[in-house]
Amino acid sequence: MAGIDLMVPAGSFAGLVGPNGAGKTTSLSMITGLLRPDGGHAEIDGFNVWRDPVQVKARIGVLPEGLRLFERLSGRELLVYNGRLRNIPKAEVEQRAGELLRVMDLTDAADKLVVDYSTGMRKKIALAAALLHNPSVLFLDEPFEGVDPVSANTLTEVLRRFTESGSTVIFSSHVMDLVERLCDWVSVMNAGHIVAQGPLENVREGRSLNQAFLELVGGPREGGGDSGLSWLGRERQ
Repeated sequence: MAGIDLMVPAGSFAGLVGPNGAGKTTSLSMITGLLRPDGGHAEIDGFNVWRDPVQVKARIGVLPEGLRLFERLSGRELLVYNGRLRNIPKAEVEQRAGELLRVMDLTDAADKLVVDYSTGMRKKIALAAALLHNPSVLFLDEPFEGVDPVSANTLTEVLRRFTESGSTVIFSSHVMDLVERLCDWVSVMNAGHIVAQGPLENVREGRSLNQAFLELVGGPREGGGDSGLSWLGRERQ
């Protein structure tokens, strides 16, 4: 990382966007305490990520890019296990788990092993686990990748309800249409730097977010992507 200054207002639905390799996943890993940075600091709700790790982890939920779940547990068991790890009373955990399973449309699969879940189902149960302790900030790394439209719609509605309650969502993506549809705050990252940041309308400046993104990160000029591919699509012998 080349040094970033990432700011996200409380209660916002924030998108962290950038090309592949820009540093999005690394940044989120450092902010959530999974990677220790060489310098600088990060604060969540006023608590320093590295000086107050217990306070911070009690306030955040994380859906990482590479889902690592306890696959030999059922969906319900996974949620109850996560809740008990956080010292939530058993009766309350079971109530919250049941509500989350219903909202995520996973009730019929609640007692099915996670190893047998589809990609969309795995994303939904992982999001349910991240929400179980009612965090104030939710970090999502490419949450819609590989998810079918029905599951994506479910995830979107849950996240909207979450931010409407005053909580904060920060998610990384390189799908500009999705960010434009969901977010009210955007941070654009390129080569380890934040090159633009602020309310969605300010970053767009009257353009589509995709066009603004291409201009900010130095996308290829029109017609510049065919160099060296003159053979492509020619009539075959």
